[in-house]
Amino acid sequence: MAGNWKLNPATEEDALGLAAGLTKLLGEETCAMDEDNEFCTEVVLFPPFPFISKVRDVVEEIGITVGAQSVFFEDKGAFTGSVSVSMVASVGCEYVLCGHSERRTVFADDDASINRKVLKVLDSGLKPILCIGETKSEYDLNIKEEICAMQLSKDLIGVTKEQMENVVIAYEPVWAIGTGLVCGSKEANEVHAFLRTVLESLYDEEVAQATRIQYGGSVTPESVDELMTQPDIDGCLVGGASLVAEKFGRIINFQTPK
Repeated sequence: MAGNWKLNPATEEDALGLAAGLTKLLGEETCAMDEDNEFCTEVVLFPPFPFISKVRDVVEEIGITVGAQSVFFEDKGAFTGSVSVSMVASVGCEYVLCGHSERRTVFADDDASINRKVLKVLDSGLKPILCIGETKSEYDLNIKEEICAMQLSKDLIGVTKEQMENVVIAYEPVWAIGTGLVCGSKEANEVHAFLRTVLESLYDEEVAQATRIQYGGSVTPESVDELMTQPDIDGCLVGGASLVAEKFGRIINFQTPK
């Protein structure tokens, strides 16, 4: 489960309070990713850059890791306002969001630059969460599969089968984020299943089945249980609900039928 705080909260004090509140709400199954523990629920927080280091200090003892909301693909230079992978790695980040829908739409990140970010993150020993998904107009045109396949194929150019072990995919139906519109769990699962067929065509069945695919369309405490019953949904990328400790805690501690 990943919590993307975006441009929130307003102060360092608020960020540390949110992190501290979350640490009191997690179940015993919360831990860093452990291949030997199939019941492990990995939790990653993506605070704004100024808060990353101190948030990490608050949450690392209970197994929560931190990540960066974006990076630039150059190592250094005259790139005002940018941060490099080495910078975020030095403050404890293990993951980096690449291609988030807001980076694509608001900041005009294109697939070529997203691909460079993915490759840079992997080459630096960190793990990218590659975000893909269709807009409302693309959804209305019934081309969501074509859009997702294109983004996935372009953004993974040059990524090897071995490197895919460290890649997470997040499906974001942009039209269902903060709009009041809902992508049902079964519909989301169908897209995830389709993405596995794309991964199989790019790599093989082993990669397709092993790759973790998160859902990221306005996940709430009310929707998470049903989402997590779906066979091809491996986790969630949570936005607004991750800014309320009680809500995100409930999402992390999702309940599925025994």
